[in-house]
Formats: sequence, structure tokens, C-alpha cells
Amino acid sequence: MSAVNDTKFNSAVFLLTGIPGQEDVHLWISIPFCLMYVISIVGNSVILFIIKTDPSLHEPMYIFLSMLGVTDLGLLIATMPTILGIFLFNSREISSDACFAQLFFIQSFQCIESSVLLLMAFDRFIAIRDPLRYSSILTLPRIAKMGLVCVLRGVAVMLPLPLLLKRFRYCRVNVLSHSYCMDQEVMMMAFSDIRVYNIYGLFITVITVVLDSLLIFLSYVMILKTVLSIASHTEFIRALNTCVSHLCAVLLFYTPEFSLTLIHRYWNGSFPLLQIVLGYVYLLVPPLMNPIVYSVKSKHLRSRIIKVFVK
Repeated sequence: MSAVNDTKFNSAVFLLTGIPGQEDVHLWISIPFCLMYVISIVGNSVILFIIKTDPSLHEPMYIFLSMLGVTDLGLLIATMPTILGIFLFNSREISSDACFAQLFFIQSFQCIESSVLLLMAFDRFIAIRDPLRYSSILTLPRIAKMGLVCVLRGVAVMLPLPLLLKRFRYCRVNVLSHSYCMDQEVMMMAFSDIRVYNIYGLFITVITVVLDSLLIFLSYVMILKTVLSIASHTEFIRALNTCVSHLCAVLLFYTPEFSLTLIHRYWNGSFPLLQIVLGYVYLLVPPLMNPIVYSVKSKHLRSRIIKVFVK
């Protein structure tokens, strides 16, 4: 009997959910999702191509922007099969191993993106605080090491998540409320003691999202302090203007993430439609808007993009 039960739990599958109650119009709903994916992939790919092929853009700010673009593309690739699979083909079933793999990649890319946003805040601080030594401080080898640390940090911190979840026992069929696997939701499906997972999840939140957002905030406090010491009003406006794109990227990333985390922890099930909408905003809006924001605000990058398309 024990062997039968172990087989039942080990062969667990998860059923993903699109938008409850709207299954009849899922095909129509898939149109805006397809457009978002196409625009996001094309936008990030164009920016990566422009930065790679134009030597004048091989500066720290644009290199960090290319890191952000690669991370956004990875996040899109990790979520696209299940989200479009549900809305286009009503393909809801996902095996436990595939589910754990997806949530690992989603969480890893989110952690890497948070780290990259922190590096971009540091980049803006150095550019405003010490512009004469900007290029000598942020050299290409040093930036490469920073990027490697971001990747290693994301993988090392998130790798225990699927390993812990895999040790838990689940029902044969488990219904999730999102179109992708989210670790908090998968955890709630487990018929095991999840205290260790809760403690580790809190630890991850503190050393990634909370720590990164706090350091970004401190960076902008120092930036504001430096900018306020500038006598010229024109220089004051110009210095702040260089930070607008990054501030938009930070708000686009952290606002839905904090909101979704709070709802899952304290009001889980109270606002189901809001949870679903925030789940899509949390994953799809930053990769969609980041290329647009940076293309609009960066005159240098915008001129290069126009030049390529005019040719």
C-alpha cells in the first residue's frame, strides 16, 4: 500500500489556469498576449543588436541595459510555453518536474533582474558622483565580473527551491490559479511539513528583493544628495534626467512583485481576479516596457534605432 501511495505522489501533475470563467474566449484573449510577447522579444532583441553592433554604445550604462534585455528575454522564454499553451491550445497539464523547472527559471531570472537593476543604480550613482573617473571605475572586465556574480547569485539562491518542493508529497492532480508555476502556490499544494520551505522562502525574499530594493533606495538618496549640491539648475535637471529610465524600470519591476507577494501572504484567495492580473503584470509588463522606456528617454539609443530602421 505504501508503494502505491509513493507512486501516486511521485506522479503528481499540475493543472494550470488561464482566466477562470473566460474559457470560451481564451482564443481571443490570446491575441493581446501574443502581441505582448512579439513586441517584447522584438524590442529587447533590437536593443541588444544595436548595442552589440554600435561601438559608441559600448559604455557601462548600455552594457547594463543589455544585461537587463537578456534577462527579460530569458523570463519571456520561461513563461511563454505555458501561458500561450493555455490560451491557444487549452493545454493545462504540466508534469511536476516541468513545473519545478519553470518556477526555478522564473525565480532565477527575477533574482538576476533585481541584481541588474541594483547594478544600474550603482552605475547612475558613479556617473553623477564621480563622472571623471566613471570609465576607469566601471571597466569592461569589472562589469563582466559583476554580471557573472548576478547570474551565480540567482542560480545559487533559487536552486534549493525546486529541490525542496520535489521532496514534498502532492495529490495526483493539483489545480493552480495561474498560467505558470509559482513557488508559493505549488508549496500550498503539498501534503508535507513546509516550515523549512517557509523559512528559506523568507530568507530569499530578504536577501534578494528587500536587500536590493533597500540598496537601490540608498543609492538614490546619495544621488539626490549629490544632485542637490549642484549649483546650476540646468546641470541639476540634466543629472536627474539620466535617472528617469532606471527609476521607471525599478517601479515596473518592484511594484507588482511586492503587491503580488503581499496578496499571496496575507490575502490569498480574497482577490482572485487581482491576483491573476498582477501575476501577468509581474511577468510580462517589465520586459514589454523596459525597451520602450529606454528607447524614448535615451536620445543616443533612439537615434541609432531610427538610423537602423531607416536604412
